[in-house]
Amino acid sequence: MSEESEDREIHPTADGVRSEIVETVKRFVEREVAPVASELEHRDEYPHEIVATMKELGLFGATIPTHWGGLGLDTRTYAMIVEELCVGWMSISGILNTHLLLAYIIRRFGNDKQRDTYLPRMAQGELRGALCLSESHAGSDVQAIRTVGRRDGDDYLINGSKMWVTNARHGNLYALVVKTDLEADPPHRGMSLFIAPKGPGVTVSRDIGKLGYKGVDTCEVAFEDYRVPVANLLGGREGRGMQQVLNGLEVGRVNIAARAVGVARAAFEQAIRYSQERYTFGKPICEHQAIQLKLADMATKIEAARLLVQQAASKKDKGERCDLEAGMAKLFASEMCAEVTLEAMRVHGGYGFSTEFPVERYYRDAPLMIIGEGTNEIQRTIIARQLVKKYAV
Repeated sequence: MSEESEDREIHPTADGVRSEIVETVKRFVEREVAPVASELEHRDEYPHEIVATMKELGLFGATIPTHWGGLGLDTRTYAMIVEELCVGWMSISGILNTHLLLAYIIRRFGNDKQRDTYLPRMAQGELRGALCLSESHAGSDVQAIRTVGRRDGDDYLINGSKMWVTNARHGNLYALVVKTDLEADPPHRGMSLFIAPKGPGVTVSRDIGKLGYKGVDTCEVAFEDYRVPVANLLGGREGRGMQQVLNGLEVGRVNIAARAVGVARAAFEQAIRYSQERYTFGKPICEHQAIQLKLADMATKIEAARLLVQQAASKKDKGERCDLEAGMAKLFASEMCAEVTLEAMRVHGGYGFSTEFPVERYYRDAPLMIIGEGTNEIQRTIIARQLVKKYAV
């Protein structure tokens, strides 16, 4: 097969199968995630038992084709699964996101040997993926990375460090983006992506403290004379790393947008329940117009965001470029989530500020979606550029 495979192994998921899978995940979240999420989150504790069940459910192979032992689900179904997971606890969706992003780019851009070597083990959760892209000085400006890979016989010798690596400690297979040609102009033509197993020369140097998104490891990772075989260069060609990772980030942005819908939905459901139980001036607060207006706006914005997510996911499933649609979904859904979680706190009044209710957790988790997988300022730039091209005169 060519370097860039067609996604013909993934077929649209039948509605009945989709409903059954999503319902299974929903029951799992209700039984095993929601009851312990706040306690684990406040302790910033990795959810080993939850992850084990996710492995048993096959979620680490959700979008990996059945040929390699995965569930072979389309992006639309995956987005719905992510939403359900985030209703329970947003952090556990992060454990899947970069893992399946790496699986996607291996399937899309890897050669046959790379697919056959890694995808079956990733589908079983034996290998868990992480994305090593950002650096302390290079977040949105990806081309400014300084981590370097130099050819040394049958290996590349890699030196540098990466920041904001989700799954760094508990994952064991990295999508590692480095500079292999320091003289390339523009710089992205000198960037390459490696399938990089954790091993000698890799140090998870520190955990990064966070406002929210707790319970999942987010770390700085150092690479010092780290050797990765030439055979692990994704697709076997240098200079394609930027293209490969940006293609994968379209899937990541659909994930982030779906997360935002899930967190916002959780906040809304808590708010509308509380509004029927809390009485002021002789009646439940849901009968006060001020609260009714909030609830109406919250529900409408959540539904609009969900439709944007499904539109972007559907386009990705057709094999079409969807950076415009994924960017719009990520932008709108994440901003919506920040608004809805704040409104949910306001509906709860003083209790919304208390750790006794989960609303404060939703509020702390919401900003991640504004920043993650490309800041919303970058999303607006991407959207505007695509619109200018689309409506060129």
